Amino acid sequence: MNERVAIKEYLTQCAELTEASLKKSIPTEWDVPDRLREAMVYSLEAGGKRLRPALVLSAAEAVFGKPALREAALPVACAVEFIHTYSLIHDDLPAMDNDDFRRGKPTNHKVFGEAMAILAGDALLTHAFHLIPQAVRKGGISADAALAIVEDLAKLAGAPGMVGGQVADMLGEQGITSISELEYIHLHKTSDLIVFSVTAGGRIGGATNKQLELLAQYGRNIGLAFQIQDDILDLIGDEKKLGKKTNSDVQQNKVTYPFLIGLEESKAQVERLTQAAKSAVLEAELLAPERLLEIADYLVQRDH
Repeated sequence: MNERVAIKEYLTQCAELTEASLKKSIPTEWDVPDRLREAMVYSLEAGGKRLRPALVLSAAEAVFGKPALREAALPVACAVEFIHTYSLIHDDLPAMDNDDFRRGKPTNHKVFGEAMAILAGDALLTHAFHLIPQAVRKGGISADAALAIVEDLAKLAGAPGMVGGQVADMLGEQGITSISELEYIHLHKTSDLIVFSVTAGGRIGGATNKQLELLAQYGRNIGLAFQIQDDILDLIGDEKKLGKKTNSDVQQNKVTYPFLIGLEESKAQVERLTQAAKSAVLEAELLAPERLLEIADYLVQRDH
């Protein structure tokens, strides 16, 4: 990739690399029931920003100083997209958020039924852990690095991470959930996979422990800013750009940052978190931090 391309084009290039790799990520020779494979691919190839894979690639490049490790990073980039996609399928189910559309298309259970949607999510989740060892087989990273990445993913996508955040989100409601509880929801439901993405990329690039800590700070801050921005867009966004109905949080009696602290203070919080994320990247003294800095700014300015 040309270092001088604009951030939007850079992210598009990362998405294209990821999508090409995703198409090859479920071996064609595996004896998978056709309907299950179809349900998995339906959501996996439904588009989206591919932000988390881009962060894996960008963090590896930021630490290493050049994109030479991209082939090793792509299986890990795909793994986090598998996890993210499974979580969206399950989030959309009637027992959870009960959404009919995702990225402008009918949700998985609307097309394949609830049972198949649950099983497709289960298959995507487990396949993520098959993908990470492929980074070692490509000769790009050590087995120790892959082991640490698997350990991180199991924790950050599991009970103390994304799943715990989703549970807290289900239990929360307007008038009861406090700002600290809402922060817990966002930090785990959204930030933890972003933390995984940048620290996994950092491990692939050979980051020191100090750099990994600062990358995790960056991930927590942009993850929280990302989710608050989602809360804001749910109120004032364009449904056509979002690919789903606005005001869904209000209708479901969900607690959001704008509900608790107001729209303007929510926007100010996004800005503060973004600056804190950029400060962490600069403190890490990475060889090529520019893309991570640009991504932080881009997330504040997005409209979908």
